Amino acid sequence: MNSVARTDTSAIGRWWWTVDRWSLLALALLLLFGIMMIFAASPAVAARLELGSYHFIQRQMMLLPVAVTALLSISLASPNAIRRLAVIGFLSALALLVLTLLFGSETKGARRWLSLAGFSLQASEFVKPCFAVVAAWMFAEWRRGAGFPGRWIALGLFVLVAGLLLLQPDLGQTVIVTAAWLGQYFLAGLPMVLVASLIGIGAVGLVCAYFILDHVRSRIDRFIDPATGDTYQVDRSLEAFAKGGLIGTGPGEGEVKSHLPDAHADFVFAVAGEEFGALVCFAVITLFAFIVLRGYIRLFSETDLFVLLAGAGLLSQLGLQALVHMASSLHLMPAKGMTLPFISYGGSSLLALSLGMGMILSLTRRRPGWGDGA
Repeated sequence: MNSVARTDTSAIGRWWWTVDRWSLLALALLLLFGIMMIFAASPAVAARLELGSYHFIQRQMMLLPVAVTALLSISLASPNAIRRLAVIGFLSALALLVLTLLFGSETKGARRWLSLAGFSLQASEFVKPCFAVVAAWMFAEWRRGAGFPGRWIALGLFVLVAGLLLLQPDLGQTVIVTAAWLGQYFLAGLPMVLVASLIGIGAVGLVCAYFILDHVRSRIDRFIDPATGDTYQVDRSLEAFAKGGLIGTGPGEGEVKSHLPDAHADFVFAVAGEEFGALVCFAVITLFAFIVLRGYIRLFSETDLFVLLAGAGLLSQLGLQALVHMASSLHLMPAKGMTLPFISYGGSSLLALSLGMGMILSLTRRRPGWGDGA
């Protein structure tokens, strides 16, 4: 890993000696495993949809070089450049969210996808990382003093984003955005009275979602009492883990991918559990935990509040998304359609996660003097 000389003063040389190379390695392992899982899980799904066996594989592999290039390019950027990129990305993603509500295709009562030039785009995936950075900027400016109303701007932007997501409706993405935003607010110095108030508001919001959104009520009811509805997908997922045991049935030998409609996306962890076993699943969990915890460790030595808050928000989103996917597959929480970062099929997910991970790698780079305003 040390093939670049320390005396190399080029942009690549400086990047190599300041970026977190261990997180980069862990990320590369996730991407490689993701390629394996797309090859393992997607042909059966494509066959059921009467598509070519390699339909999903070809689409994902076509976007993979773009995603990797974007990730590495963004990781070269300075924190100021990350802030500018996030503002542009946030405004663009907001516009796309509005267009999705107006012109997006409706599936199972939700309007989350916008068709552009033959591709389906999920704008909510892109608003998450950009909003985390913009909110961090607002909180950081608020803490600088001088009467800047940063926390109120951050609150207003949060209400706007959460409102647009709930209109789709997409409660899962809303919960992740909310949890990451609250974490940032807490790190920025949220008064404890507001902590209690926001927790109460969140609890009331979940109760309202239960009574207002039929699909939310159905999933929670089925989680509490499986007899109240169809639990086919979760049952097949649990069976897959049971069949896989410790070492799995072997690559390509699993059966769950032939039965689950979203085996290549929302239930790819179940396919991994059946074909590669609990040991490999534990290794995947370890990789996610390593990236998140190592990122936090590097951030907590930062003296620049913006870098700390932005990085913490992005890492929280990554960890929570992985947690929701895996917990849903194991029936540890109500089922929620959400991709497993860098492993599930999904172009919007892959590109948005690469954007977010590139930002994380940039913000966790060692920059002498950056925390002092350099």
